[in-house]
Amino acid sequence: MTETRPPLPPFTQETAREKVQLAENAWNTKDPVKVASAYTVDSQWRNRAEIFLGREKIIEFLTRKWDRELDYRLKKELWCFAGNRIAVTFRYEWHDDSGQWFRSYGNELWEFADNGLMQRRIASINDKLINEADREIK
Repeated sequence: MTETRPPLPPFTQETAREKVQLAENAWNTKDPVKVASAYTVDSQWRNRAEIFLGREKIIEFLTRKWDRELDYRLKKELWCFAGNRIAVTFRYEWHDDSGQWFRSYGNELWEFADNGLMQRRIASINDKLINEADREIK
């Protein structure tokens, strides 16, 4: 059985926004298996300086990420789209095991297969130290 993950490309303004919201919702579950299910089995990822391939590596990466980034909360916004590609800007807040809070800012470039699964994700991210009182995403 072929996997499909609507909405499918080519995207419209409405379906691109829906895809972004679905991704935000999934990432905020902090469930690596659930998040990875939105990607092709051979999905190509670059996250910061880390490059890897495939769902199993995505699950490993996200497990490490959320073991370190505690009380993670994410907000994504559609930047632009064309055909089977979407660009988003995002920010997320988290703290480490010492209690230091961070706000991470970034951009992602997404490319989708015809079945709606993401086949490529390129993410550039910067971290900023913040005080807990300065959190914006709760």
